Amino acid sequence: MRDRRRLRLKKFYFHPITMFIALIIGTVLLSGILSLFQMQATYNTVNANTYDLESNLVVVENLLNFDGLKFIISNATTNFISFAPLAMLLISLIGISIAEATGFIEALSKRYVSKLNKYQLTFIIIFLGSVSTLINEIGYAILIPLAALLYLLNNRNPLLGIITAFCGVSFGYGVSVFVGSIETWLIPYTTSAARLIDSDAHIALTSNLFIIIASCLILSIIGTIITEKLIAPKLGRYREKEEIQRTEELSLIDVEEVEQQKIEEEKHQKRGLHFAIITGFIVIALFVYMIIPGLPYSGLLLDMNEKTYLNQLFGESSYFQDGFTYMMCLFFLAMGLAYGIGAKSIKNDKEIIEKATVSFSKVGSIIILIFVASQFIAIFKQTNIGIIITAWLANILNYLEFSGLPLILLVLFLIAVSNLFLTTTVTKWSIFAPAAIPVLMQSNISPQFAQFIFRAGDSITNGITPLLACFALYIGYLNIYNLDKSKPIGIKKSIRYVFPYFFIISATWILIIIGWYLIGLPIGPGVYPTI
Repeated sequence: MRDRRRLRLKKFYFHPITMFIALIIGTVLLSGILSLFQMQATYNTVNANTYDLESNLVVVENLLNFDGLKFIISNATTNFISFAPLAMLLISLIGISIAEATGFIEALSKRYVSKLNKYQLTFIIIFLGSVSTLINEIGYAILIPLAALLYLLNNRNPLLGIITAFCGVSFGYGVSVFVGSIETWLIPYTTSAARLIDSDAHIALTSNLFIIIASCLILSIIGTIITEKLIAPKLGRYREKEEIQRTEELSLIDVEEVEQQKIEEEKHQKRGLHFAIITGFIVIALFVYMIIPGLPYSGLLLDMNEKTYLNQLFGESSYFQDGFTYMMCLFFLAMGLAYGIGAKSIKNDKEIIEKATVSFSKVGSIIILIFVASQFIAIFKQTNIGIIITAWLANILNYLEFSGLPLILLVLFLIAVSNLFLTTTVTKWSIFAPAAIPVLMQSNISPQFAQFIFRAGDSITNGITPLLACFALYIGYLNIYNLDKSKPIGIKKSIRYVFPYFFIISATWILIIIGWYLIGLPIGPGVYPTI
């Protein structure tokens, strides 16, 4: 036998920050190339006053020139400061860190969450993720760090909690058990496009209510099965170095003393949780009172300039919607402090601030990642590439003569593909609605069902595009809890984690749409898939 020395190529693991920098450079170069070929698109929008179609021409903005580079440099600070996920994360983490520092989250997990089996906990996280889309993208900022913590405290892999929360919000985006901000965004465009065919068309706020409730429950169940059967086995058990060291150390202890300490600790925890729960109910009651109009000093969080209650609550200038992240911060902060006082787990303000700072310090790397990701998203948006691709896809509907189910599936597919490049819901629907709704209505498909098809297509690819603003939070938290820092979790691997969700949830969405259409069940009060 001859010994042969085999040369093995060392595998490089690029940090996601490096990958986003590469995407920035690639986007700038691509904008220069595409502008040379005069890449452009024309799409129609509906005039909200006259209901006439208005043509819009959009061209690629070249960033590989003097003006383009000036834009990149001069807007870097603005891009970062105005990046909504950053503010939502930092504000929500203030409350969560205080709650963690006082021991409230650990006690809550020990006494209540630990009694749930793994399927129940996962279902709750996914369900809450879907419901959270009532109010923008708040679910990413609150559920991702909270799920990671709860899974860790319950001896489960926190990476699984992060993936679960991210997929719950992303792949269930726009479906919930109530009507919310999505309705206020979509209905004006749906109504305008429908009136191109029917001048008396009216889209009610509850026009999708039945089907979104059913979808929310179905997707939560399917998502739970995917998590526990496909994702959890691949991730395996999570063991921190400190835990490994503890399992290797043996020491003699006084069993009687430990038992006494345990009884005393449980007594304090129980008292602290009572304080926290009472405080939580009081805070919720105050928040609810602030969104009830017509009572003394009520309506503080409503935009009273709006005519309908839903717009007062979820409209563009809604104080409730804009302030919800801060409200959640106060909720966790109040419950954490109440627990600390009741359980006597905090001695003074200096101790709690110091402990909270330790928890808060974990997000340092995420802030750097968010800075780079915010530049990439802003630069890509400035090039207009996403809008042009979306316009091309929408214009396909004008040239293909499909009807019925093939047309429905085509619209769903085109919206899902466009979402990879243009994740802004309102902009995307303003382009697709005038193209899709008239064609669907001419095929006897109701504009309300068309709106639901859009919601489904919009959510299908949410979790697999780096252009999603909150993708940076997801990948950042994966690396916080990644034990092997020499092998950071990059964009490719983080997307690979959610691929089972993407494929199975896509199939689920298709089956829901086909089933509802064929059976003809109402999608809302007095509204059906067909006209």
